Amino acid sequence: MSVMGEKDSELLGRIALGEDSVLELKRVEFRGNRIIGPRRSDMADELAAMANTVSGTVVLGIDDKPRDISGLSEEKLDIVEDWLRSICSDSIDPPLDCVIRKRILRDGKGAEKIIIRVDVPRSLFVHRSPGGYFRRIGSSKREMKPDALARLFQQRSQSRIIRFDEQAVPFSSIDDLNPRLWKRFRTPLSSENNREFLEKMRLITRDISGEGGDAGEGGDAGEGGDAGEGGDAGEFRPSVAGILMTSDAPESSIPNAFIQAVCYRGTRRSGSYQLDAKDITGPLDVQIAGACRFVERNMRVFAVKAPCRIETPQFSMNAVFEAVVNAVAHRDYSIYASKIRLHLFSDRLEIHSPGCLPNTMTVESIAERQSSRNELLTSLLARTPMNVNAPGSRRGFIMDRRGDGVPVIITES
Repeated sequence: MSVMGEKDSELLGRIALGEDSVLELKRVEFRGNRIIGPRRSDMADELAAMANTVSGTVVLGIDDKPRDISGLSEEKLDIVEDWLRSICSDSIDPPLDCVIRKRILRDGKGAEKIIIRVDVPRSLFVHRSPGGYFRRIGSSKREMKPDALARLFQQRSQSRIIRFDEQAVPFSSIDDLNPRLWKRFRTPLSSENNREFLEKMRLITRDISGEGGDAGEGGDAGEGGDAGEGGDAGEFRPSVAGILMTSDAPESSIPNAFIQAVCYRGTRRSGSYQLDAKDITGPLDVQIAGACRFVERNMRVFAVKAPCRIETPQFSMNAVFEAVVNAVAHRDYSIYASKIRLHLFSDRLEIHSPGCLPNTMTVESIAERQSSRNELLTSLLARTPMNVNAPGSRRGFIMDRRGDGVPVIITES
């Protein structure tokens, strides 16, 4: 039984035992229609601390010390819910996604009381609240010291041993993955069991951040799948790479996982000079093809008669393809609220990919060295058939992993 599907009796049992690392109890106090307790900043600190540490639950309408169910009046429920949404969106950076639910519990005397339950997932990101960066230790929050904060940023970045693209995506489901998209990675040697195949490909992974996941959730992974064993290991969820490669709409689960393409008239970046614009979404291979089509559609083509018409495009589509693939494959997906930007001007093409150069690579060494920030993504792209008309490229698959991309860009530009 996952925490999200916890029964009322189980929640009451947890409340009776009091606060711990995954449970926070709060009494809500009003002055008129204004919430005066807990303070907005304190509530933000508690929610961020939980997201920075482990999946947990905050229950509003409970007296912490006596652990009595004080409840909330029905006419104040919307006020509390709006207050919580505002805190998650405006007081926590990056904004925090939570599940807010209204529940009815019976107190010790059998009377029905309304409470609000907030389920907070362990986040993919590191969240800052008004008091700073917090983590949860036992039943209280503690501000993180610089060394602990540095470790947490490292753990939730691309440099961790379990890479970011292999982590589970909170609130996602195996049903978010399109069987047509993940079945293209199957080979004659692949397991016939869908769940086992997806797990071995690391397109799904057990979400160990929660409490006692139910591996049976999420159906049978399309058809013929086997839920496997449940227990306390956590339920199966799509990995970041699984969402990016086999979901029809990755941006629904991972904000800004798309390419923002704009074509400008002239050499300046200004909305007044914008000729064409498109947010290119879909699985990463679809984004790559869409970005290349955008450039091909908007770039200039020079022509001369000598004696037959000879056309010379403004940019080598082979170089454009390699640049877009590099941007998509090696961007830092752990950076919140940042997208790949493709800007086409009359004299140049700029592609901005979130994140710094990986590991010890420098601008000077980039043409000679190879480093993959997202190993799982690059391995999947190396198994995805070529889908772009890039004259001069002899690729059979989108990536070849030999590190030829940057030399091609430099040579053909």
